Parts: sequence; structure tokens; C-alpha cells
Amino acid sequence: MPKQTQPSTQNDYLVEHATLLFRCYADLLGRELIDETQDDVERARLLFEAPFFVASHNTAADPILTYGNRCALDLFEMSWDEFTSTPSRLTAEAPNRAERAELLRRVSADSFINDYSGVRISKHGQRFRIRRATVWNLTNSSGIFVGQAATFSAWQKL
Repeated sequence: MPKQTQPSTQNDYLVEHATLLFRCYADLLGRELIDETQDDVERARLLFEAPFFVASHNTAADPILTYGNRCALDLFEMSWDEFTSTPSRLTAEAPNRAERAELLRRVSADSFINDYSGVRISKHGQRFRIRRATVWNLTNSSGIFVGQAATFSAWQKL
């Protein structure tokens, strides 16, 4: 899989991937992640600059993070290149990975959940508790499962 360039004006803030996130979120949850009155490029920019966390990972055997908005990059203390080459399991400490795996199994079975709370860890060891996260499945236009995404706006550094 070729490396994505960091969202910016030069690539319309990865509008294609952002549109996938928007469509799947709206289809599954019945509401918008970002105001739908904006055009696609502006919505993608607003997503990247949003004050809440949004990230996604792919369907590899050991899923790799494929997107993180600025909030996600800051919270995990990573550059875009670091973030999008990190296996998503590494966002949780080893003792919490079984809980994370169960969360992802639940999302796979139910298409989304909107009540997840758990502890995550940044690149530099900063632990934080997330609250009321929504995690949802991503499917392409043919209905093929292509990954999962998460969003939350409540967290506390530990």
C-alpha cells in the first residue's frame, strides 16, 4: 500500500478517505461527523483540523493506522508518517490489548459502538483515558469491509 501524504491543501486534505469516513459514519449512525453543508474539500479540511479525535486503520492481519487528524497526531505525539506506519494495536499498552481486541470484535459484529472507554498510550509514554468513543466499520462503495475508524472528544491524561 503506497504511503499517503499528510492531509494538506495540496491533496485536498485526503478528501477521498475523509469522504469514506463521513459516508460510513452517517450510514451507520444516522448523523454527520462534520457539517454536510460544506463541500467535500472543506469538510475534509474541517475533519483534519477538528478539535476532536478521528483515526482509522486498515484490514491487514495486524491493522495499520491509515488516518489521524491533527488531534490524533497530537494526542499520540506522532508525525503523520509515524502514525500511518504504526500498527493500531500499539496505541494500547500490552495489558490493555485484549480489551482493545474485544472492542474491535464487537465493532466487526455490530458495525459500530458508541460507548467505548479505555486507556491508550502515546509514543512518548503519556497514558490517557478515552471516554464515550464511537468506533465504526468502513466499507467501500461495493460494501467490502476496508477498515475501522474511531472518534471521541473526551479524554483525560493519566
